[in-house]
Formats: sequence, structure tokens, C-alpha cells
Amino acid sequence: MRDDPVSVSADSASGPDSGLPAPVPPDVVIDFHQVGVSRSGAALLHDVTWRVRPDERWVVLGPNGAGKTTVLNLVSGRLHPTTGLVHTLGERIGRTDLTELRTRIGLSTAALAERVPTGERVRDVVLTAAWAVVGRWREQYDEMDETRANALLDQFGVLALADRAYGTLSEGERKRTQIARALMTDPELLLLDEPAAGLDLGGREDLVARLADLAHDPDAPAMVLVTHHVEEIPSGFTHALLLREGGVVAQGPLAETVTGEYLSKTFGVPLVVEHSGDRFTARAA
Repeated sequence: MRDDPVSVSADSASGPDSGLPAPVPPDVVIDFHQVGVSRSGAALLHDVTWRVRPDERWVVLGPNGAGKTTVLNLVSGRLHPTTGLVHTLGERIGRTDLTELRTRIGLSTAALAERVPTGERVRDVVLTAAWAVVGRWREQYDEMDETRANALLDQFGVLALADRAYGTLSEGERKRTQIARALMTDPELLLLDEPAAGLDLGGREDLVARLADLAHDPDAPAMVLVTHHVEEIPSGFTHALLLREGGVVAQGPLAETVTGEYLSKTFGVPLVVEHSGDRFTARAA
């Protein structure tokens, strides 16, 4: 599917007549300018232009293979664009010290979670983010680190499990621990890759409610959440980026993009979308 993308945002990353991108404003957290990613001759992304500001909470929606995780990997510097420009927190990906940049980004992904030793204490899973390591060794932590880790575990409802082995937790408890870890360094940007994947209904709703509290907090970082399901969009999220086959279908304020028309184009089937309160549901038309 290669329909022209729809944008309902006033922002544009395009430059003047020269065709070069305009300088990235200082209040922009993420800036993609005509970004493409190719691997082995296949286009994972093509011509993606997108901006995120500090007070925005974005959800990235699309089917499998749409390019959602590729977007997060670009933002976090784990992947470089084949074409176009990516700036994260004012730094150009491919031209900056990624070691320093990654300390400013909180990231929760299944790939990172798989690296956590199953015998690691839950508290240490969170603490070790301060040193950007997985698995506690000989590094030392001060009282301030311990206090912050405990506060985050409490915020996500797993403080009582702090001395348990990570491998003994339920899937929902692991997901909440992973998000607490992602927030340990007080990041300027929080990236969540399918945080509700694999959860039962109760676990999903608990996690979505906690993410809603975070999204409504004016002191929380800018947030980008990747999901397949509109039911997993927490209250407090403000914008959506819809992807299909590596291209943008639509982007902009949530209520104007998470619609039956745009989701039907995104997922390739006729869908009816209902909006009740601050939550969305979708079903086949």
C-alpha cells in the first residue's frame, strides 16, 4: 500500500526552496526528515517525516512489519537511517556520542528484557539502569539510587517484590519492572515497545492505568508507545503515528487520526473505531 500519507499536524520538517531541512527547533524531542531504512534491498521505512515535542505522548500503530520497531530503533540510536535525517534530543543520529545520548532515553523492549538474568533481584533490575548495564556485578550505588529505584517500583506496584528473583515474576509484573527500569535515569524521552504484549485482560488494564497516570504527569518525559491495538492506548496520550509497509498513513492529534478511515487503511481491513471517554476500541466493520 503506497497511498499518500495524511498529516493533520501543522508541523513540517521540510526546509525552504533549497530542499534542505530547516534547523531542528530546540523544543523538538524527535525529528525525522524524509527517513528511509533499507536492508538487503527491502525498504523497512520510506520517506517518514515526523516530529515529537516534550509535552506530547505519541502512540505508533500499525500491523506486523509496518516499521514500528524500526522507528524506535532509529530514535534510540540502535539503527541509522539509510536516507534522510534523524535527530533525537537535539542530536543527529550517526553524528553523535550514542553512549551519552542513551543515558537520556528510557527504553523498554522485549529484546532488552530477554537479557535480564532470571535470578536477578527485582530491585537490581531497576538499579542497574543507572550504570546502563544488565545484571549487577561490582558496581556501587548510593542511597539516592536506592531511594529512586524503590520509588519507581512503588509507582508501578512491584515494591513488595523488590527482593524476589526477576524470573519468578508474572508477565505483568515483569513489564512493570521493565518500565520502572526505563525511568531510573530520569530520562527526557521514554520509548515503550509493545509494553502490554502477552498480558491478560487484568494485567493489560493495570498497566494501561499506570501508564495513563504517567502520561498525565506534567513532569513526565515525552513518550512514544508502540502497539498493534487501539485498546492499549492509555488515557493522556495526545498524538498518533500510523504506519503501513514502512510508510506513514496518517499522523497528528489522537482523536483525528485514530479513526475508522485511517485505521482501515493502516491494517488493510474495514474497521469501526469507537471512542468512549479516553479509550478506544476497534472491530471489523
